[in-house]
Amino acid sequence: MDRELPHVALSAHAHNREGLHRTDDDWLADRWADPSSLVLVVAGTRLRLPDGTPEWVAPSETPPGERILLGEREGVTRFALVVDPADAPGDREEWVSLRGAFGYLMDGGADAHWLFHAVGLAEWLWATKFCPRCGGDLVLQAAGHELRCTQCGKAQFPRTDPAVIMAVVRDESILLGRQRVWPPDRWSTLAGFVEPGETFEDAVRREVMEEVGVPVGQVDYFGNQPWPLPASLMVGFVAHAEGTDIQVDGSEIEEARWFARSDFERAVADGEIKVPQGVSISSSLLMSWYGGPLPGSGW
Repeated sequence: MDRELPHVALSAHAHNREGLHRTDDDWLADRWADPSSLVLVVAGTRLRLPDGTPEWVAPSETPPGERILLGEREGVTRFALVVDPADAPGDREEWVSLRGAFGYLMDGGADAHWLFHAVGLAEWLWATKFCPRCGGDLVLQAAGHELRCTQCGKAQFPRTDPAVIMAVVRDESILLGRQRVWPPDRWSTLAGFVEPGETFEDAVRREVMEEVGVPVGQVDYFGNQPWPLPASLMVGFVAHAEGTDIQVDGSEIEEARWFARSDFERAVADGEIKVPQGVSISSSLLMSWYGGPLPGSGW
């Protein structure tokens, strides 16, 4: 069933990132001059999907911007070009966030790896304007994968924040929660960021206890997924609860409930609750527990 899980689509078709060529100026110039190379223009952190699919252009067709080497696959080198949103070509309504491309990705879009790589770096560049050590200006190096301070010389590298996401189960039931800021019918698996000095398994236990007051014992690894929204790596687990009493924290999680499979199936099919059914690993966790495609409509 693993190949049928939605999050796997975002890990398929991995490209060679050509890390050894990121500082080879001659090689980079040669690849940029090659008419077979392809470029994905990113306006700030947004992508252009004029016909519902990502637009790749030749290097000669691009506006000025920051070049980022993405890598190579099937003999074709691909770049991203990050431009100021004010300089983005075409209709502004054609430019969407990465979430706006999820429809394409759900339909099996083979460019998922490219998009996540490009937008992940664009998000990092958007958020990293000055040196965190001295406040100096930064210059882009290593084909878009390093920023170096012009004053103190300190290098900055793209950041990825690990987060855990977990299906909390007890016997045949699963525990779902709803955040305060969500609509009343939106429910999902629990998640949270890993803190310094903490293992993934300890983060699962801590987050579940903090959010819903349920103790967790055994924690089993499920899978992982890049999630540059803006800079996360989602690491999925199945958390085995040692109790069923719920005490929500009231600040982040407003409500939490245990669902048996039959109750879950009825609630989702009737539209009482909506759960993730896109390309997120949360959807995969739910499908794995449920045993197949989820009923009803999701979010």
